[in-house]
Amino acid sequence: MVVVGYGPVGSVLSLLLARRGWRVTVLERRRRPYTLPRATSFDGETARLLAGTGIGGELGRITEPGTGYQWRTADGKPLLDIEFTTRGPYGWPDANTMHQPALEELLAARAARLPGITVLRGRQVVDIADGPAGVTVTAEDEDGTAETFPARWVVGCDGANSFVRDRMGVSVTDLGFSYEWLLCDVELREPREFTPTNVQICDPARPTTLVGSGPGHRRWEFMRLPGERAADLNREETAWRLLAPFGVTPETARLLRSTTYIFQARWADAWRAGHVLLAGDAAHLMPPFAGQGMCSGIRDVVNLAWRLDLVLRGTSPESLLDTYTEERRTQVRESILASVQLGRLICVTDPAAAAERDATVLANRRGRGPGRPDPARPITCGLLHRPAGAGAESRVPPAGEVLPHGRLHRPAGGEPLDDVVGGGFALLTRAGTEPGLGPERLSFLRDLGAPVVRLWPATGPYDGTADGTAGVVDAVDTDGVLCAWLERYGATALLVRPDHHVFGAASDPAGVTALVDGLRTALTTPAPAVTAGVH
Repeated sequence: MVVVGYGPVGSVLSLLLARRGWRVTVLERRRRPYTLPRATSFDGETARLLAGTGIGGELGRITEPGTGYQWRTADGKPLLDIEFTTRGPYGWPDANTMHQPALEELLAARAARLPGITVLRGRQVVDIADGPAGVTVTAEDEDGTAETFPARWVVGCDGANSFVRDRMGVSVTDLGFSYEWLLCDVELREPREFTPTNVQICDPARPTTLVGSGPGHRRWEFMRLPGERAADLNREETAWRLLAPFGVTPETARLLRSTTYIFQARWADAWRAGHVLLAGDAAHLMPPFAGQGMCSGIRDVVNLAWRLDLVLRGTSPESLLDTYTEERRTQVRESILASVQLGRLICVTDPAAAAERDATVLANRRGRGPGRPDPARPITCGLLHRPAGAGAESRVPPAGEVLPHGRLHRPAGGEPLDDVVGGGFALLTRAGTEPGLGPERLSFLRDLGAPVVRLWPATGPYDGTADGTAGVVDAVDTDGVLCAWLERYGATALLVRPDHHVFGAASDPAGVTALVDGLRTALTTPAPAVTAGVH
């Protein structure tokens, strides 16, 4: 594998592939790691995905849990109020603020401990040649010396100005929604509490964003006003002037960076061309108001890594990768549209329009207390279980949803669900409802690395000893989360994908058989090619 770009998205993809035993060469144009922050936080689902690279035990060292997110009017009335918890449904804090260079250092340290990853810095990719069996990537070092890298696949994680995307020649859908903001990253000289952690001030005189960015760090963003020159805004003295009302001065903080940026709302229309793929900002860009930019990139590569593994092993045809584009582009499009909708509410500079917005929102939320974050966005198409004879868009509930995280107890002790299933497929069944799969289907699951986990309720009869059924792991659902989820959907079994999305559910032995057979068909049946190669 060749991965182009060594930001968080390229790092995570490299780690996931290396953990599955593949050799990965990373080509990064920067000679040294980028030391300034870009993203400032990630949600609980993304924390769970990052933990799957092997850094879960150290994430707490570089992050701080967010306490909440508020939108406020110019005079401080809450338009939106969301409370975060330190242990959400996916096993991690709902919001995790971070200093991005610290996350990248953590990922790089993990990569240095794994065999199979070679990181080459100061390498600018200048050509990609695709062929029937693989791809050749040409990169130049800082002296202009060219070197070629043959690989089975190349993934462009090389950001908004992606060379890989340009070389693929794919079209881009651009919603044309963009505003310019001044971004100010600061390091606080003394500890200081901000409640809630993240605030959006919807002031037509100057829409302003305040967010945590990890231990000792914080970010302010100020929107450029109509008629205001970007050159005037992009000055250090302007940054200090705008920060001063918040008690941020050269005496209380160090200004790490002040720069203007223009957010965009767009996505590539194709994420695969032959043996070349896209992920992260190379594939999509979105406004920052939902905090889903980096999170979406991490979801991209987690979705992609297990597909590449199956294709590289010869278990699945190359056409399996077309469902990557289908799933992620659809889900990202929804995230971008949601971010644009938030941005249209926030980026209001007309006082009359802002007053109308405030009155409408305040009237609608009168008497309501703080809310909770929305659950992780489900997958609505692609590799999901559909009943025989169902249409292409139909799916069995809760197919596509993200399975909550639970704690299991086995004779060896308590373990998180993700550790028990090992980052692969898994079939979860409710004790007392035998799936009746038979040796052939159990063999398929075993070859796929998919354990069958029989869940016992915490108050049930399980005494801590396995009954010896081949290919079945017995475990107590310690906190009741997983059994409750099965009960919620009237299911006796769930087949879960490596990215924690549910492939499908079943309520009886015949349904479980159809579920396993459906997965085998989906993973092994070639589909017509839908993309062209890079020539």
